[in-house]
Amino acid sequence: MGEVAHGAGGFRTELRGLTEALNRPMGRVIQAGCDAALGDARCGFDLTLPGYGATFVLRGLRDGGVMELDGSGGFESGWFERGACRVLDGPAAGLKGWIKSDRSLGAVRVVELWHEFGATPLVGDRVVLDAGCDKRAVTCRAKFDNFANFRGFPDVPNADWLTASPQRSLR
Repeated sequence: MGEVAHGAGGFRTELRGLTEALNRPMGRVIQAGCDAALGDARCGFDLTLPGYGATFVLRGLRDGGVMELDGSGGFESGWFERGACRVLDGPAAGLKGWIKSDRSLGAVRVVELWHEFGATPLVGDRVVLDAGCDKRAVTCRAKFDNFANFRGFPDVPNADWLTASPQRSLR
């Protein structure tokens, strides 16, 4: 069996056959984006460094995992996109979610998660936001100063290159 999901009226289960083991990637994939997770052993970046994470207080929670947090923390909009959100207090303490979008609106930071937590955090609970990485070489160099550990191939041509042809000059 593969993924199991529940929805309106029941469960959905993915059945996998004996050849499923052949779908597992082996070796490195040649792609422009980095294949390491931010902060893991291959990336080598220390997310505990000052300026890459912050603790906020939950001001409000809307449906769909949209949180309103007190203060901007001095971070620009989008700083935490693709990063992690960890709950420190309340019934959701210890739960972690992944950040879909992040906006700073003056004294409020609005963070939308990809999925809601398994338990509902309460107003006043503290959450920690960790910086996000979009897996691009320019981000690795400019935002994290970690290009030496970049695990992608930024100079690999994209798929459009395969269909490109020289243009004939009309002189």
